[in-house]
Amino acid sequence: MIAVALGTMLAAASAAGQTASADWPCIQPRQPHLSLGQVWTGPAPDDAARAGAADPATAALAERIAQRRMPMDQAEAEIERFARGRDAAALTALMLAVFNDMDAYRTRLLDGIARYGRKQVALADRVRARRDRMALLQAAGKPDFDAIDAEEKALELDERIFNDRRQSLGYVCESPVIVEQRLFALGRAIAAHLPTP
Repeated sequence: MIAVALGTMLAAASAAGQTASADWPCIQPRQPHLSLGQVWTGPAPDDAARAGAADPATAALAERIAQRRMPMDQAEAEIERFARGRDAAALTALMLAVFNDMDAYRTRLLDGIARYGRKQVALADRVRARRDRMALLQAAGKPDFDAIDAEEKALELDERIFNDRRQSLGYVCESPVIVEQRLFALGRAIAAHLPTP
């Protein structure tokens, strides 16, 4: 039973390894940074927009609306209030502030996923090592049944942790995608208030 479960787990880890590495366990390709052009159809930021993005009020609004816990309709209402009486440069500055905030957050997520992947690989190695130790203990002329029982319990615990983490991997890997979707939606909401030429 344990051998079958471990075989299944390691096969899954191996299959994941074909599209990923120890540093990146997700099926989605790793893109370290986004570009503003992927999520923004407005003017390219100039020096004035970069300075505006650093304005404390603009930066604070960007940080607020970037938070996933804020519903999009509320974020859109805050963007609408901000946009009243402001020109394209101010809106570009807001978008740049949002982009900088969310791209930095997304990078931290990617780093966390890479750590997650490395831990999962280390755990798979530990499971293999425990199986090898159990085989040696069981093959001994005079098996130490207490040692075998202890190793089996440790193996079961490691397998359970490995499985729990594997089941969470889909959610973990979707986190950057969710950030990208929100960033795109915010870019669209801000661009909707750009003055028409």
